[in-house]
Amino acid sequence: MARHLITSAIPYINGIKHLGNLVGSQLPADLYARYLRGRGHEVLYLCATDEHGTPAELAAAKAGKPVDEYCAEMWSVQKRLSDGFRLGFDHFGRSSSPQNRRLTQHLAVRLHEAGLIEEVREKQVYSKADGRFLPDRYIEGTCPNCGYDKARGDQCENCTKQLDPTDLIAPRSAISGATDLEVRETRHLYLRQSVMRRALSDWIDTKADWPLLTTSIARKWLNDGDGLQDRGITRDLDWGIPVQFEGAPWQGMEGKVFYVWFDAPIEYLACAAEWAEAQGLEAEAWERWWRTDKGAADVRYTQFMGKDNVPFHTLSFPATLMGANHDGTEPWKLVDYIKSFNYLNYDGGQFSTSQGRGVFMDDALDILPADYWRWWLLSHAPENSDSEFTWENFQASVNKDLADVLGNFVSRVTKFCRSKFGEAVPEGGVYGPQEQALTDRLSARIGDYEAHMEAIEIRKAAGALRAIWVEGNEYLQEAAPWATFKEDPAQAAAQIRLALNLVRLYAVLSAPFIPDAAQAMLTAMKTDDTSWPDDVPAALGHLAPGHAFEVPDVLFAKITDEAREDWQARFSGTRG
Repeated sequence: MARHLITSAIPYINGIKHLGNLVGSQLPADLYARYLRGRGHEVLYLCATDEHGTPAELAAAKAGKPVDEYCAEMWSVQKRLSDGFRLGFDHFGRSSSPQNRRLTQHLAVRLHEAGLIEEVREKQVYSKADGRFLPDRYIEGTCPNCGYDKARGDQCENCTKQLDPTDLIAPRSAISGATDLEVRETRHLYLRQSVMRRALSDWIDTKADWPLLTTSIARKWLNDGDGLQDRGITRDLDWGIPVQFEGAPWQGMEGKVFYVWFDAPIEYLACAAEWAEAQGLEAEAWERWWRTDKGAADVRYTQFMGKDNVPFHTLSFPATLMGANHDGTEPWKLVDYIKSFNYLNYDGGQFSTSQGRGVFMDDALDILPADYWRWWLLSHAPENSDSEFTWENFQASVNKDLADVLGNFVSRVTKFCRSKFGEAVPEGGVYGPQEQALTDRLSARIGDYEAHMEAIEIRKAAGALRAIWVEGNEYLQEAAPWATFKEDPAQAAAQIRLALNLVRLYAVLSAPFIPDAAQAMLTAMKTDDTSWPDDVPAALGHLAPGHAFEVPDVLFAKITDEAREDWQARFSGTRG
């Protein structure tokens, strides 16, 4: 049994997330965590809400609420929706937690001791209309690189290019829309990332197994122009982790907070501390997951994120952890594997939280149960390129894969058995060449499925799982127990006994993708045994003759053309 630490990029607190956000980090992380748990590994899967910075302040102001109250309310909303999608976090934390405050301030001090924090006097945009300095995310304008007219002052979300506010064309205040901006001098702390460039490059060189998307983005940031640049880690904001605190090695930083991209990744560590406290564990129990001198050396750490988050997780966050261990006394666990994703687009355009375009998590759950969405999103995950959600494709995938292949198999087997043998696994007959051939094919296909899951090849894993479901349908067609029953009822009993065991096998294998349907299959088979099928012949004999079962309700209802057309029209414009 191995130990696995899994984190997914923590979502901003500002509003409900869309399906593109979901498939870009949290959902595939949940898939992987469920698979590893199913194989018997020890897993700690962490996520949290990212509550500091401009998005929180702007969203709270728009809602007419104090920012702390707004964040608390939205954390509850995001937690409810993550539960609705069956995201099995061990802990869903908050970056505004006391634990994150302590760790962020502590790591900043460690970086200062290492000579990696520099105080810089710089020019910053000041808005006369708003009466304040504008942090980079409070400034919008046209990207000088791609021409996107809603680029932010830190990064263009369209082309992902790192920006400074002064780079923007026709800049304006994101608060008031004012264009009467001027540049004034202020003081900020900078993380001297440039000093860490060689160490980061050498570290990335050791990650030959990382996806090309991940390493190509990291190397682009390392090598473009003058290479990795020093980065400001403080901002002029009211809401956030204070820069000036007791024991701080700098002075005169009152009224400033740490930049959200500095403190947000540190919440991964803090979230483990929150988890330990919530579990009533010793205060240091979380460190066995994060300190290599306290047990984390044998942990495999995997991160999941969209490609826009890659630069900070491959460079800035590792620089923070490496720099904090400058004297060897704080060996923090660095990520072993980063699974990054391209974008999921929506029906000919883009999903957009800021513009409210697309299907959002609450809307999705109002329409259909979580498993419908989980299956489509994971089987169409944007791994190697951007992918697109269309209602036609969604309907076809649900109807063919879930209703026709899996659901139809379970229904046919259980109803036939009930009508001919009653609601118990029938006895009689023997397994012959057909059953042996099926067992051999299943063993090979399950091996493929496991290999893809281990490699976090999500679309391939979904394809392998579907192929396993297809094997059951093809066996039924070939064996034809309804015909066999007329001539040899005992042999038909053996065929159905095997098929009922396939239902339990499918439940175990499918649980990472469609956990609710998997549980429904286990409930119908009246078993809670979820042991992984390391021995396929044994798994196909797990439900012995006489074991009771029941016919489940329809696992997956087909999506009608009328329903699809209605949803397509309903979500064709901006979210209201």
